[in-house]
Amino acid sequence: PPHQPHQSYADLTRRQVAFTVAGMMVTLLLAAMDQTIVGIAMPRVVESLAGFDRYPWVTTSYLLTSTVAVPIFAKLSDLYGRKWLYLGGVAVFVVSSWLCGAAGNAPLPLDGMNQLIVFRGLQGIGGGAVMGLTFTIIGDLFAPAERGRFQGLFGGVFGLASIVGPVAGGFITERLSWRWAFYVNAPLGIAALAILYFTFPDVRPTATTRRIDWAGLVTLVGWTVPLLLALTFVDERGWGDGRVVTLLAASAVVLAVFLVVELRVAEPMIPLSLFRDRSIGLASAAVFLVGFGMFGMFVYLPLYLQGVVGMSAAAAGSIFTPLVLAMVLSSMTCGQIIARTGRYKPLAVGGASLATLGMLLLTRMSGTPATAEIVRNLIVCGVGFGAAQPIYALVVQNAAPAAQLGVATASVQFFRSIGSTIGVAAFGTLMVGATARAGLDRGMHLVFIGAALVMGVTLVLNALLPEVPLRRK
Repeated sequence: PPHQPHQSYADLTRRQVAFTVAGMMVTLLLAAMDQTIVGIAMPRVVESLAGFDRYPWVTTSYLLTSTVAVPIFAKLSDLYGRKWLYLGGVAVFVVSSWLCGAAGNAPLPLDGMNQLIVFRGLQGIGGGAVMGLTFTIIGDLFAPAERGRFQGLFGGVFGLASIVGPVAGGFITERLSWRWAFYVNAPLGIAALAILYFTFPDVRPTATTRRIDWAGLVTLVGWTVPLLLALTFVDERGWGDGRVVTLLAASAVVLAVFLVVELRVAEPMIPLSLFRDRSIGLASAAVFLVGFGMFGMFVYLPLYLQGVVGMSAAAAGSIFTPLVLAMVLSSMTCGQIIARTGRYKPLAVGGASLATLGMLLLTRMSGTPATAEIVRNLIVCGVGFGAAQPIYALVVQNAAPAAQLGVATASVQFFRSIGSTIGVAAFGTLMVGATARAGLDRGMHLVFIGAALVMGVTLVLNALLPEVPLRRK
């Protein structure tokens, strides 16, 4: 039975694999859609709970806990197996979603907004577990030569979420209540739990000694949380603010302690030896820069479309649809090409080249460019970023030892998340400084230039990636 311990994934039936993949796609879709649905519902949430002064913390609490949860759950799954940790993450996500919907009604010594912030932090733990383990489980189920196809498919889930999420969020908020923006996760989440319980095998590592790196866990949290908090405060307070400087200094000190700990313990939370492998080191650096350039630029693009081009909020939102579709189709197509050819480097170089070209095209826009020009440039960016999405996890999984598959895969998502947060803060500072001196158009022009430079460095790193043959087993 799948809920009893297994020795290997190799003896799974096609039915078990199909249902396991389906269950994971549902949970990943829920976690990905949650952000966009909640974003649409937030004005009603703030009005209902009277918490405008704490508006950003609803997102920040989720970001903090989900970022930290990714490597922790991945490492624990390397030690104790994936199934129960994954199911536990889904269960936490579903229960905390329901608690978020009940915020303000829970018998706690906190007002409604603070309850929502606490429950969103709990929800982030479940979401981080789902994000951290989904692509690791794909690595368990399929050989590297086949993974590109499925990683591209799962990458398409994020694109679907970004299209369906805002529409669903608006409909739910208008027709039902903002509380259903959270309650909606429960029925699908429970169905996914049932599917995975009965089909996903409980394969456990054969190692007889398992040690949790408590010092590494504490110091990982100790440097990540202050860093993310500092970057959250930067847009509001600036880099010179005392609180920001203190948090950054604390993060740097604890990071140094974390590195020392990880070099000395027997079972490190994030084995630094992984990054001595050229493929893993270059892929990790590249995915950090992709997060920096892509998310940092895309966050401020709506401001450009509305503040410079003069589009309405609805028009600025709809113009992202071609970008998302280009990313989804490119990701899925490149996954298929990798599965058939076994080669990833040409796509890595080509994708980074197109992303860099797209950014350069954005820098050439001035005044009020035509909608067709904007859409063309965004499609070029989308095809480039979509081509790169399934590659980095694939490269890392192909090079990492089987016993460290979880933490190696999670490192890709961890670096992308850290890179995106730093990118948002850095580009925000660049834009605000330029806007104060010369205007919003000039500020966004500098953001586009910065993103193009970042993607240019990514192109160099991708060109240096070794073309390691993908394993067929």
